[in-house]
Amino acid sequence: MTLIKSISGIRGTIGGATGDTLNPLDIVKFVTAYASFIRKAEPQGSNKIVVGRDARISGEMVKNIVCGTLMGYGFDVINIGLATTPTTELAVRMSGADGGIIITASHNPRQWNALKLLNREGEFLNKEEGNEVLRMAEAEDFVYADVDHLGHYVEDNSFDERHVDNVLSLQLVDVEAVKKAGYRVCVDAINSVGGVILPKLLDQLGVSYEILNGEPTGDFAHNPEPLEKNLTGIMDKMRAGGFDLGIVVDPDVDRLAFICEDGRMFGEEYTLVSVADYVLENTKGESRNTVSNLSSTRALRDVTEKHGGNYAAAAVGEVDVTTKMKEVGAVIGGEGNGGVIYPESHYGRDALVGIALFLSSLARKGCKVSELRATFPEYSIAKNRIDLTAATDVDAILVRIKEMYCGKEGVTVNDIDGVKIDFPDKWVHLRKSNTEPIIRVYSEAATMEAADELAKQIMQVVYDM
Repeated sequence: MTLIKSISGIRGTIGGATGDTLNPLDIVKFVTAYASFIRKAEPQGSNKIVVGRDARISGEMVKNIVCGTLMGYGFDVINIGLATTPTTELAVRMSGADGGIIITASHNPRQWNALKLLNREGEFLNKEEGNEVLRMAEAEDFVYADVDHLGHYVEDNSFDERHVDNVLSLQLVDVEAVKKAGYRVCVDAINSVGGVILPKLLDQLGVSYEILNGEPTGDFAHNPEPLEKNLTGIMDKMRAGGFDLGIVVDPDVDRLAFICEDGRMFGEEYTLVSVADYVLENTKGESRNTVSNLSSTRALRDVTEKHGGNYAAAAVGEVDVTTKMKEVGAVIGGEGNGGVIYPESHYGRDALVGIALFLSSLARKGCKVSELRATFPEYSIAKNRIDLTAATDVDAILVRIKEMYCGKEGVTVNDIDGVKIDFPDKWVHLRKSNTEPIIRVYSEAATMEAADELAKQIMQVVYDM
């Protein structure tokens, strides 16, 4: 069974039996539940819903079902076509819509697709709202519109340019400095919407570029998660010389990874760290608070404290991070998977914002990418997983791990999202994935060997249960 229903949406592989996969009947049911929720939440709203999608092979099919279902429920649909997740988020706000649906399975392989659900601010539904949509979907207590009250359909392809304009208008995006630097970059767009919008951004920044896997076919050239093991093509290209920076995005362009001029990974964990350092350095007389999730590097905490700010950790998940950011007044935040959230633009992970701020920082500092990387605290994160079976008792596992370390001197245990064990010089975090049937085991230490050893110790406890 690959159909995963959660507060963040519905995700699954295409085809197969109803109730087990992402198929037309389940799409209709879930979209109707969302439409019903929005109707109750926004009774005096605009009656408009934005729909955008990445370039997945199944995207056209899913889009047609989503748009038709929304119209059948009486909503007017603004289809913005092939669009990034952050573009769709901004489009909701810019168009005054009541909500939005993003058709993307993010970093999952080509056979997957998903529906991500937005509120009128272009932000993901919170836990309470997501659970209500799930409840409505199970109840199937739906009443569709009659023939005189069906929704209308329009296509609007202007939002890529409006997104780029939004990024260029940010105070700390130094367009002139970037243009003057004359950078040449190599981009891996993984055969999705990054190949459509990133050239538009780079053209406006005066950056010359070569795009790898730029055709938005949805037939991904490699595993689409922007991890080092999947990026040998662009890394080899960078090692051959001729480029100042390598840029990698995932299929919906909310995650961002950089590659140094010599072909070494900058480190996806350090995407947010580097951008935050630049923002904090140029934030005067204001809050210098930052937020990332529990599975992100300590380097953000170190950089924040260096600039006189306060760092706070949130549960894993964009909505949890943005909620904490609003609570503490963070000027920047995000997730260690390369997700940058910059409230001056909007409360959503946005690779375009990350690229523009990173290039601005690089241009102002006048250094190479590898030299910039060397200025940050050095940590290594090991990312492991435990595959779940039907018999796995995840709650019992987490309770057992928590009991093992609670009360130990110099150890802090945080259970707001799974269990995180903080030691003075390292940490390990176990949590059940929201998108896959696995327990993620992330650990960080001074070296990769030490981080991996810590993870293996904890994982062995699980295997022995």
